[in-house]
Amino acid sequence: MSKNYIVGFPRIGEQRELKRVLENFWAKNCSFIEVQKVASELKKRHWNYQKDSGIDFISSNDFSLYDNMLDTAIILGAIPKRFKTLNNEELYFSMARGNKDCVAMEMTKWFNTNYHYIVPELSLEDTYKLNASKIINEYDEAKELGIKTKINLIGPITFLGLSKRVDNGDTYELFNKILAVYEDLLKEISKLDEYITIQMDEPIFVRDNEMKILSLIKPTYDRLANISKNINIVVTTYFEHSNEATKILVNTPIWGLGLDFLHGDENLKSLELISNSKKKLIAGVVDGRNIWKNDTKSTNKLLESIAQNVDKKNIIISSSCSLLHTPFTLKYEEKLDKEIKNWLSYAVEKLDEISLVTKLFFDGIDSLDATNKDALDSNIRANKSRKTSALIHDKAVQERVTYYTKFQRDGRYEDRIKLQKEILGYKDLAITTIGSFPQTPEVRKARRAFKNADISYENYEKQMKDYIDDCIAFQEECGIEVLVHGEPERNDMVEYFGEQLQGYGFSQNGWVQSYGSRCVKPPFIYGDISRPKAMTVDWITYAQSKTKKIMKGMLTGPVTILNWSFVRDDMPKDEVSKQIAVALSDEINDLQKAGIKIIQVDEAAFKEGYPLRDKKIKIYEAWAVRDFKISVSSAKEETQIHTHMCYSEFNDIIQTIENMDADVISIETARSGNELLKIFKEVGYKQEVGPGVYDIHSPRIPSINTIVHQIKLLLEVLPKEQLWINPDCGLKTRKWSEVKPSLKNMVEAVKIIRANLK
Repeated sequence: MSKNYIVGFPRIGEQRELKRVLENFWAKNCSFIEVQKVASELKKRHWNYQKDSGIDFISSNDFSLYDNMLDTAIILGAIPKRFKTLNNEELYFSMARGNKDCVAMEMTKWFNTNYHYIVPELSLEDTYKLNASKIINEYDEAKELGIKTKINLIGPITFLGLSKRVDNGDTYELFNKILAVYEDLLKEISKLDEYITIQMDEPIFVRDNEMKILSLIKPTYDRLANISKNINIVVTTYFEHSNEATKILVNTPIWGLGLDFLHGDENLKSLELISNSKKKLIAGVVDGRNIWKNDTKSTNKLLESIAQNVDKKNIIISSSCSLLHTPFTLKYEEKLDKEIKNWLSYAVEKLDEISLVTKLFFDGIDSLDATNKDALDSNIRANKSRKTSALIHDKAVQERVTYYTKFQRDGRYEDRIKLQKEILGYKDLAITTIGSFPQTPEVRKARRAFKNADISYENYEKQMKDYIDDCIAFQEECGIEVLVHGEPERNDMVEYFGEQLQGYGFSQNGWVQSYGSRCVKPPFIYGDISRPKAMTVDWITYAQSKTKKIMKGMLTGPVTILNWSFVRDDMPKDEVSKQIAVALSDEINDLQKAGIKIIQVDEAAFKEGYPLRDKKIKIYEAWAVRDFKISVSSAKEETQIHTHMCYSEFNDIIQTIENMDADVISIETARSGNELLKIFKEVGYKQEVGPGVYDIHSPRIPSINTIVHQIKLLLEVLPKEQLWINPDCGLKTRKWSEVKPSLKNMVEAVKIIRANLK
């Protein structure tokens, strides 16, 4: 009897081996044969990790050289026209990354995670044809090791829902064409073994879906589940509840349902339906999205409550989602505080947790051998330590945040902006940048050397200040009107602040795949957040001392700091966010006391944190707006507050943005002309806006005429008095050879427009 299950496993390797070989291949430093060799070694190692931990259902086809949605497009033959002449690895990586002749396919976030997927492109005129070689080869690879895997597939309804039509139709119009290829695929899979389990990932079911989508569920799984008697289909959802879909799926011939009971606790309402259907319940009870050690006793209680409704023999214990969203292993975390490390669990450690939970739930505590009893005792002690540790709980912080009463800044916007314009004296179409300037190899080297204690602080500080001097000199020479210091001292817009906040932790090897070879190392919030001392004041005041022009102070907002971190799971997110906001309010107060007149509070990840269910959105917006307003509540009326948002769909949240009450918002609009800006006019948005006038994500240098045209488009929507002129986003990832001419052209374009407006 199979008792446990992993939805999916990380593929980057414990030392990011996949990242390194891919980047070597792209740089033409190794052959694709070497990529295949490393990939094969990683898959074998990952399968064996799971086998050795006692996992029953181990996945194949969860491994990818870039992304599983991209893999699915290749499997289904959904290849855009511009790539049709390419083959094999050239085709695959060109679709993901582009080439000299073809633009890459779009990439976007996978639901409310920080993982990005490649968006398949579909068209009514396209024909789709199966290529099952990847799936068959991986299954056979595992079988050679004596491991019988389940096969992971992106489900057809999710595939269609997350794709886009390049001929402007509804992707679901292609339902029958795509489903036919899935039927062909399952027929091929059915030949692989005596019986096979297929995991169909259908996370789109956790959204509020229209009836037209829900109506596809029964015909889809009636057809697929009847392809062959030797196939067991598990439809898996995660990140939220999927009760509407569950009501339908229990009336199809699928074998099991995978549900997330941690991030979708409302799935508990579907237990009676599942029980009556006699289907297997793959119960996601060990967190696949966070890094905290599982509380085995609490998990066992949850399972026992599930077992009151579902027969125990039909329960299979699982991770809540793929472990792709967690770092690989704690094995290399040598510098972490031992007490804090004892609270953590990465993907490899979660395998043992699932194994322990399985033994405890099915066989009882008396059946545990000495090793498992020790593991259980250790787990109980670690969780008890977290609840009582002085590292986590700071009474002074808790009391201050509980009784914090300043929930917004003083003054109405209409009064503030008059005062600010009088004091700051900036022109219409004021020229600025978003914040960062290129992080050169020299800057990175100096920062790394200081962190490794290879150079003194004095040496490091001098190098950073020299860079700031150069940034200021260029901006003044160029004609930028509101300056920034360039942020050379900042490794990352969240990590930099986290390193200076009490309650934040940092790993050596906590890498998580973002997309392709791109990995990020999110910090983690383990305790109550406070600000022991000023974080940016010295750098900003130094920069201000070097110029008579206005220097912007630059901060990351509370919601972005929260959303781009692993967050403690022993406290509601809104309470953690409020602690960060209160700490930032102190920073803003110190900046304005030091003479800084404009302060930008970036909320790049504000929309990323939105819940997947509509009824939860207002709750999120309420505390997210509250905490932005708390963070700027210390700002005087004459202190101008800017914010920057790194996304371009504002129609559904324009009222929320207005409620944030920033004086100026800068946004990404360079790729859309003035279309995305029209919503600001339609709602009568009063505050000032800085729509990006050129795209910083491209190395292309925009001409003066191009930017003049862009500004004219903006002026068709909003008056010159309401507009600021700036690039789309920060310039950290660009080269100086691209930045300097682009900004010079931007300034010249503004001069032309101003002259014509006189």
